[in-house]
Amino acid sequence: MKKIIAATCLAGVIALPGVAQAREVTLTTQLKRYSGNDAYLAIYLTDATGQYQKTLWVAGKKAKYYKHLADWARGSKMSPSEFDGVSGASVGSGDTLKVSIELADTLIDAGYQIRIDSAVEDKRDARADVSVPLTSAGAGKPAAGNTYVESFTYNL
Repeated sequence: MKKIIAATCLAGVIALPGVAQAREVTLTTQLKRYSGNDAYLAIYLTDATGQYQKTLWVAGKKAKYYKHLADWARGSKMSPSEFDGVSGASVGSGDTLKVSIELADTLIDAGYQIRIDSAVEDKRDARADVSVPLTSAGAGKPAAGNTYVESFTYNL
């Protein structure tokens, strides 16, 4: 019995740092009002040099339209492994997309950026419609978008 208790305690100590190294982050994207179809969005991380690192969320179900999310498409190579499990419906004019993701603590305050590419059928595509540094200080502060995104906020 003592061995089982000791093993359980050891397992808890080993697992605890892994749990403490990630946190839930809520991403909230409010779209502007515009005429036309729903928007496709790719929310992703880049490093300090602007190089693609990881897909956080893709809004839009039809992968054939992902090529219009140009910077994300190039970085992710549109590989299904990059967006499987982190995708959902497109977002309508004036609507809000709110998703929660798990993000490693080591990415925060380490020079990474959250970027959003956006596209609407029969309208122009927007590379880096939003681009914000992923910092503790920036959490909860709305950032304005350039094209279809009215505002973007992340909460740690």
